[in-house]
Amino acid sequence: MKMRLAASLALFCAAVPAALAQTVPQGYPASYGEVIAAAEKEGALSIYATADASEVSDLLAQFRALYPKLKVEYADQNSTELYSRYVAEAAAGKTADFIWSSAMDLQIKLVNDGYALTYASPEKTALPDWAKWKDQAYGTTAEPIVFAYNSRLVPEAEVPRSHADFAKLIAQKKDAYRSKVTSYDPERSGVGFLYITQDVQISPQTTWDTVKAMGQAGAKFYTSTGAMIERVVSGEHTLAYNMIGSYVLQRNHKDPTLAYVLPKDYTQVMSRIGFVSAKARNPNAAKLFLDFLLSRAGQVELAKKAMTSVRTDLQETHGITSLPGVGDVTLRPIRVGPELLTQLDQITRLRFIKQWQKTLAAN
Repeated sequence: MKMRLAASLALFCAAVPAALAQTVPQGYPASYGEVIAAAEKEGALSIYATADASEVSDLLAQFRALYPKLKVEYADQNSTELYSRYVAEAAAGKTADFIWSSAMDLQIKLVNDGYALTYASPEKTALPDWAKWKDQAYGTTAEPIVFAYNSRLVPEAEVPRSHADFAKLIAQKKDAYRSKVTSYDPERSGVGFLYITQDVQISPQTTWDTVKAMGQAGAKFYTSTGAMIERVVSGEHTLAYNMIGSYVLQRNHKDPTLAYVLPKDYTQVMSRIGFVSAKARNPNAAKLFLDFLLSRAGQVELAKKAMTSVRTDLQETHGITSLPGVGDVTLRPIRVGPELLTQLDQITRLRFIKQWQKTLAAN
């Protein structure tokens, strides 16, 4: 995925009168005023993220309206590019202030390697325990991992409702679904590697059966969610495995051709992890942005783009439990914490990739 650098947030909104600038938010300690003052003195904020700039433009505009003295720069890129770029720049001593990515394991590796600033957000009490780690890593969304399909081309009776159903369908009808199945490439996609390795931990036999069936059906693998969505909508592919639900749900609202399923046996729940960089030149501005992301206002804005809220007090209205059919599934949140490091061990990762390649090639 070609990296795109968004312009300054000034392009997203007109100048906002200083009178509208945010004071200490309700419920925050009075000392938070010092963080705001320090951030305004810094005057800038640099964000590296995996969410497309177009998807978060309104969110960024709201933040700019609250803190008009901050010049915000936002760079979106895919998860592996973000990780590599950040590590290289941090070694050189100059990089982004806030890191926000859907590749949860890569984010936790950065935190574990000392790249995150310790900061106890005033919003952390509103988060479930699985969504925070050491006052350094914070889950900012709770998004389902779904199956997506072309509703015009996949008969309703064939739509897989569980992981076992998915494997069975394409194994039994591999000719009908030849080259019609798609998913992330775990060799090149950080999120793809995360989701499939989580599947293996939850249901190993079913997952490897699915990989084998995808290989026999000539499945195609990508690093870009957008590319897969467009190909499913066009009919080039008709069935997609382990898609980030927020992108699928948002497209579904506009075009029901792209339909989706929350797998009943278990639906993984991913979160976009954010942290303030230990190398930040503008750490106070980054703290403001983190707190805004986790605030009710920020969470409601994210939910408008189907990035469902992680807050416990917004679940029924803007969270994953507000989605249709969620009451019939078992939700399996991916915990923000050191457990995510297991699969990133180089020997473990290599072993997995070799098994992935071998299973795909099996007849």
